[in-house]
Amino acid sequence: MISQELNDRITRVEQGTGAGAVLRLYWQPAALSEELSGPRPVIPVRLMGEDLVLFRDTSGELGLIGRHCPHRGADLCYGRREDGGLRCPFHGWHFDRTGQCVDTPGEPEGSPLAGNIRTTAYPVVEKNGIVWAYMGPGEPPAFPDLDCFRAPESHVFAFKGLWECNWLQAMEVGIDPVHASFLHRFLQDEDPAESYGKQFRDRAGQTDMPMTQLLREYPRPEIRGEETDHGLRLVALRHMEDGRSHVRVTNQVFPEAICIPISNEMPITQWHVPVDDTHCYWFSMFTSYTDPVNRELMREQRLKEHRLPDYAPLKNRRNNYGYDPEEQARETYTGMGLDINVHDQWAVESMGAIQDRTQEHLGKTDVAIIRYRRMLRAAIDKVEAGEIDDLPLRGAGAERVQGPVSIDAIGPTDRWDALWREADAHRRARCDWSAPLAAE
Repeated sequence: MISQELNDRITRVEQGTGAGAVLRLYWQPAALSEELSGPRPVIPVRLMGEDLVLFRDTSGELGLIGRHCPHRGADLCYGRREDGGLRCPFHGWHFDRTGQCVDTPGEPEGSPLAGNIRTTAYPVVEKNGIVWAYMGPGEPPAFPDLDCFRAPESHVFAFKGLWECNWLQAMEVGIDPVHASFLHRFLQDEDPAESYGKQFRDRAGQTDMPMTQLLREYPRPEIRGEETDHGLRLVALRHMEDGRSHVRVTNQVFPEAICIPISNEMPITQWHVPVDDTHCYWFSMFTSYTDPVNRELMREQRLKEHRLPDYAPLKNRRNNYGYDPEEQARETYTGMGLDINVHDQWAVESMGAIQDRTQEHLGKTDVAIIRYRRMLRAAIDKVEAGEIDDLPLRGAGAERVQGPVSIDAIGPTDRWDALWREADAHRRARCDWSAPLAAE
C-alpha cells in the first residue's frame, strides 16, 4: 500500500505535477504518421492534459501548437493551411509552426498586435511511423540508439490504441512477467506458424513448444531485475523438470515504455502516453530483425479490433470486453477473445480510471513494479532539485544507449545468463540491417 499523496505524485501528469514534470523531459509519441496521410494533414492531439493541433504545413513541415486560437478561443483544427502555418477561420489570425502570430488581418493597418501574440508550440520530429513531441523546458534530449529507431523504416510497424485509464497502470502491466501465465492463458494452442504479428503465439526459445503451452504449464517464474542505462532489465526464469529453464528477457525503458519479444525475430517497444490523468494511448513499434514487416497484414489485424479515427478498441467496458462465459470455460482464461491487448485493457481499466494504490497488496513477484516506482519517485525528486542530467536517458551518452535486448531462450538452468545473450548475438549476426551492440 502507498499513501494517496504518493499515488497522486506518481500518476498525475498535468502542469505542475511530479510525474508530469518527469515525462515532459522526454520525447513523447503524439500521433502515428498515418494519421497525417490524408488530403488534410491536420489533427487534434490531447497530450499530457493539453489540447493541441498537429499539422503538416504546405511545405511538408510539421507543427504542433495550441488547439484554441488566443484571440477568442476558436478551434484551430479547422484552420486554413496557409504560408507555413494555420489561419483561424474566425478572424483570420495566422500562426506559424513556432506558435507565433504573424498576421491579424482584421486589425487596423500597421497594428503591432500580431508580434505580441504567441500560442503554445512544441518541437516535433518523425521517426519510423510516429510523430514525437517534446513538451519540456530547454533543449530536447537526444533519441537513444534503440533498435526500433536504428532499424530502417521498412522493418518497423507502428500502431496505437486508446485505453481509459491512467498511464502508470497501463505501463505496469508490461513489467509484470507473471500475469502472462494467467491473463493470457490459452487452453488450446494455435499453430505458431500461422500467427505472424501476434504475441505469445511463437515457439518457446529454440524448441517446438508453443509459448502458450509453456506459460500455462510454468506459472511461477523466478524474476530477476537490474537497473540499466535504459531503465530496468527483467529476467523471468521458468524452471523445467529436465534441468533446463526458459529465460524471457523484457525491459522497462524510462520513463514509460516497455520492450518485450512478440517473437524472437520481432520485439515490441511500447510507450504508454498520457492523454490526461484518466486516459492514455499505447504506441507500439514492432521491429523485425529478419524480413521487412508485413505492414498491411499487421495493420489489418489491428483494425479488426480498433475503430478510426481515435484508435479506440471495439471491445471495451460498454460491451463487457466481449466476455463470453462459454469461451472462458473452454478456450481462454478471460473469456475475452484471443487478442491479448483486450486482456490487458480489461485488467488495467477494471482497476478504475486511476488505480487506488492505497488498497493494493504487492507480492514478491511484483519486484519490477516496486523497483520502477522507486525509480520514478527518485526522478521526480531529481527534477525538483534541478538535477535533470542525472535522469535515465537524459545525460551525456544517452544517444549511445542501444537495444534493449528482448528475447526468449531455453537451455541448461546453470547457463541461463549466457543463453539469452548468445541467442541475441545469433539473431543480430543474421539481421537484415546493421544491429550489433556495443559491449556492456
